[in-house]
Amino acid sequence: MTEAQVLDIMRDAFYNVIVCSAPMLLISLVVGLIISIFQTVTSIQEQTLTFVPKIISIFIALLIFGSFIMRTLVTFITNLWSNFNVYIK
Repeated sequence: MTEAQVLDIMRDAFYNVIVCSAPMLLISLVVGLIISIFQTVTSIQEQTLTFVPKIISIFIALLIFGSFIMRTLVTFITNLWSNFNVYIK
């Protein structure tokens, strides 16, 4: 296995991590921003008000984007294992 192959695998792995985590991170960011604006306007500083909607929104995002994440990861692993004979030379 050459250094270029290792770097290609690492690049693909990092890309897949970013692509798979992006929907949940963006939804969490938007929900957190909306909640912080709501807390600023109403002057409520309850900590559970921040976490519960984020957890619920992440759960819903996993239900919506779960198949996309699974397909992305399965494609990556399939490509990795199908080229395994090239890596061991």
